[in-house]
Amino acid sequence: MYIFPAIDLFEGKAVRLYKGDYDKMTVYHNDPTCVARDFAVAGASYLHLVDLEGAKTGVTPNLDTIRAILASADLFTEVGGGIRSMETVKTYLDAGVSRVILGTAAVTDREFLLRAADAYGDKIAVGADIKDGKIAIRGWREVADLTVEDFCRDLQSIGISCVICTDISKDGAMMGANHDLYRDLSVRFSMNFIASGGVSSIGDVARLSGMGLYGAIIGKAYYTGAIDLREAIEVAKA
Repeated sequence: MYIFPAIDLFEGKAVRLYKGDYDKMTVYHNDPTCVARDFAVAGASYLHLVDLEGAKTGVTPNLDTIRAILASADLFTEVGGGIRSMETVKTYLDAGVSRVILGTAAVTDREFLLRAADAYGDKIAVGADIKDGKIAIRGWREVADLTVEDFCRDLQSIGISCVICTDISKDGAMMGANHDLYRDLSVRFSMNFIASGGVSSIGDVARLSGMGLYGAIIGKAYYTGAIDLREAIEVAKA
């Protein structure tokens, strides 16, 4: 299993939200490039970036920061947050991003999803953010009338290979990951799933790795010291 340490960006800073609430934001570092370099020093090969402002507005206010991060550390980098046009997809890929994550637009604009998947293949991932079994959109402020099972079934049918699956109720809460959810999705579908939300201990990492999951995102647990990144990477390899 691959470990994706996370940097959430807001106004050029590395921050974390509690259950997606912008009013419950903690700034962990004023220079995200330093965070990315620390990840690399700890042995990370992958990086998960989210532009929290982009998730609200649909534009790329942190693009320069993302370019600086890419230049600072040689990591496979996926980026999400407000990617709602082919122009934005191209902008990120041209900047050196390895994979872009479609969120709201994958739900609300199926034609765009199809075009992006057709044009860029495995460089397109989709974020499935789950609230009470339904897919949440627009920075988690709205819930679509779409179950996670139906959403994943459609994504698989059009050839999406990677899904970042977030249980919003677990995000930033340090309560453990929703292992049953990830096990169920892994059994039902043949896509690569990345667990996001609540990965808060080495035990979480070991359980997710043991079920053969493709990846896990570590966010708040890294910043608070609950998980040692180097140890997590080693455990995930087992």
